Amino acid sequence: MPEIVKNEAGQIVIGKEVFVPFLDEKKIKSRVKQLGKQISKDYRGKVPVFIGVLNGAFIFLSDLIKNVNIDCEIDFFKLSSYGDEKISTGNVRLLKELNCDVNGRDIIIVEDIVDSGLSIKFIEELMMHHKPASMKVCSLLVKPNSLRYNVKIHHIGFDIPSKFVIGYGLDYAQKYRNLGSIYVLSE
Repeated sequence: MPEIVKNEAGQIVIGKEVFVPFLDEKKIKSRVKQLGKQISKDYRGKVPVFIGVLNGAFIFLSDLIKNVNIDCEIDFFKLSSYGDEKISTGNVRLLKELNCDVNGRDIIIVEDIVDSGLSIKFIEELMMHHKPASMKVCSLLVKPNSLRYNVKIHHIGFDIPSKFVIGYGLDYAQKYRNLGSIYVLSE
């Protein structure tokens, strides 16, 4: 893949594809802070387990946890449903299981983006075997017009259109996660 190139308009050019600025770092940081405060309020007196969905949610979870002021634990799932494509394959595979016991615990699944809802549905079914006390989902981005599964997202950073985005943990063929802002593929 070619190097990341920013043009004069602040767009990211990847080969022949152009990604335009969508959510800047300041707006993301502000919203993540609000989410952290709300989760802290919702879980006061509890010790939830934040479960990040790798690889995409690691930056969001890192920033979110810095804005949570209650005791908590962190663990990770690693799922695969995209491969190196821009759209889901429709199959979810579990690549990394949890390291902690969540039986009887309050858990918060942390996602970078909910597109069709397939990954969340997969996690919900998987969690039924672990018997948590409660399970809520926090996603930085949600594409409401792309949802194909009946899943509940309890904490949403931003509702976005059904377009391909990169940056702030979101990738294109495992690259471009390191962009501080979020960019959307130009039409």
